[in-house]
Formats: sequence, C-alpha cells, structure tokens
Amino acid sequence: MPGFVLQVAAAPKNLVRPVVRVGFTVSRKVGNAVERNRVRRRLREVARLVIPARGLVDLDYVLVGRQAALRRDFAALQSDLVEALKRLKALAEKPVATP
Repeated sequence: MPGFVLQVAAAPKNLVRPVVRVGFTVSRKVGNAVERNRVRRRLREVARLVIPARGLVDLDYVLVGRQAALRRDFAALQSDLVEALKRLKALAEKPVATP
C-alpha cells in the first residue's frame, strides 16, 4: 500500500516565473500529531528529492499522506512518487540536474 496519494493540477498562468509548488496534507486518521508530522516530514523530503528533478514546472502537486508512510521504506516512497508522476503523465522526459 502506498504511503501517499498524489494530486496534480495546472499551475496558475499569472505566475511571474515558473516555480514548482508542492503542498502536503495529513489527516487525523493517520494518527496523533507526532505521527502526522513524521509523515509530513518524510513526504517533504521525498518531494524535495524527486519533484524538482523529475516533475513538470507548470504543475502544482499535493501529496496526501497515509498511515503506510510511517512504515514504508524511504527508497520505496521515492519510487512510489516517480511511479505516481508517470501515471499522471507529470514526469519530465529527462531528469533535470539539480544544483
């Protein structure tokens, strides 16, 4: 079971410069505040590593955290995010080199 659900929407056209925007949400069903924050931190790091390099700039991303993100291996979370980007056709053709 994946540790998150990925939602994608077109970014507003009135942005001055293209920027990757990512949002995170974790409901109370996941657990107490400590567990929710741990899920949010893990998802934030996965998104930081994957989305700028593999995502499209003209899209906004929202990751909805799930209980499974607490137990899921970090490398598996990264591959889940790449797979989710592929499924939503939001994966860049070539990975962008990050500074």
